[in-house]
Amino acid sequence: MDQALQRLRQFRDDRDWQQFHNPKDLAVALSIEAGELLEAFLWKAPEAADPEKVKEELADVLAYALLLSDAYGFDPQQIVLDKIKRNEEKYPVDKARGSAKKYNEL
Repeated sequence: MDQALQRLRQFRDDRDWQQFHNPKDLAVALSIEAGELLEAFLWKAPEAADPEKVKEELADVLAYALLLSDAYGFDPQQIVLDKIKRNEEKYPVDKARGSAKKYNEL
């Protein structure tokens, strides 16, 4: 991920776009790209989505997520690991296995 983030920064900086990459606008862009990812699945069976379109839109989602984490100085790997740990506490295996219920319904 470090290499990807370095490339994203270089791409952004070469174009003088950091001025547009405040946290609010990065979050908005992330949401828009997530919507475009959803569009790849719209009105289709899940397996009918075009994998290339999914890959392209997922890359955009990940890019904006990385840039947003960078804007706050977050370590993307660490925040994901921290979230997994919190989720493990909220969704213990013995209660959550095979269930789609939210943690407060287990």
